[in-house]
Amino acid sequence: MQKPVNKNATENARKLLTYLEETAGRAIITGQHTQTIPMEEIGWIEEQTGRRPKLRGFELLAYSPNINYEDASEACLTEIYENRGTLETALQWAEESDGILTFSFHWYSPIGGRDKSFYIQNTDFDASRILTEGTPEREAFYHDMDVIAELLKPFLEKDIPILWRPFHESDGAWFWWGAKGPEVACELYKLMYEHYTKVHRLDNLLWVWNCRLREGYPGDEYVDVISVDIYLEKYTPTDYKDDYEKLIKNTTKNKVAALAEVGYIPDVKMLEKSRVPWAYYMTWSKEFCIGEQYNSVEKLKEMYDNNYSIKE
Repeated sequence: MQKPVNKNATENARKLLTYLEETAGRAIITGQHTQTIPMEEIGWIEEQTGRRPKLRGFELLAYSPNINYEDASEACLTEIYENRGTLETALQWAEESDGILTFSFHWYSPIGGRDKSFYIQNTDFDASRILTEGTPEREAFYHDMDVIAELLKPFLEKDIPILWRPFHESDGAWFWWGAKGPEVACELYKLMYEHYTKVHRLDNLLWVWNCRLREGYPGDEYVDVISVDIYLEKYTPTDYKDDYEKLIKNTTKNKVAALAEVGYIPDVKMLEKSRVPWAYYMTWSKEFCIGEQYNSVEKLKEMYDNNYSIKE
């Protein structure tokens, strides 16, 4: 049985990890990202299928301490305003249901930047300098981490576990934390792990790693769940088996695996036959869920009607 990497993990965090481990290969937990207070995506799924996802993803970008409002596009400001208050929404939902929480953090660069400065094209913030003691980058990094830690503490106080997925998609160079390579992102992740478990004692977090490259893996002692984000160019029925095999080959076979973000939901009939051990999937928000630009209502119903999928 897999145990949390944080030996001080709360009872409910331990139970959640056990649940994920027991689910993988026997069923798949349905998941949906949502980034507005009304949670339109959840409403859409319920309207089409009569059911709701077991797992919900929420976004912390609006809580970034260093947002440059003066040099932000309309699209950037809209996204910020939509995401305001999502932590309160997440807390309320978690208290009222037996659902599962997962958090993403498109972290606006701790120093400088403009517009959506989590993208490297909008900031000259050098993540590699965080690894050097005494730099302004390191100081700003820890400042931001402390701010976010305080916002997460209400969940700790209520012993609500969170699938915490920082520094996601570090196998790409589009975010500042991955722009200097997956090895740097890996070290940032370790710094956060140590700071959050030893200083802030956020023992309700389960640590989700989100990079499929061997050189970026932090090691089994830092990771509870391995995961990957997959956005196919066009729809094709898949259980994402090849992606699973690549992921465990480059990271570890010892951890629960998840589809942390997908554009197209996996084909539940294929999963039912292959039993590829994904514990959960999470479809991204907006048009990836609502409407049929990506996922057809037929496929959505197929997923939520099948006994292999776990719903709220």
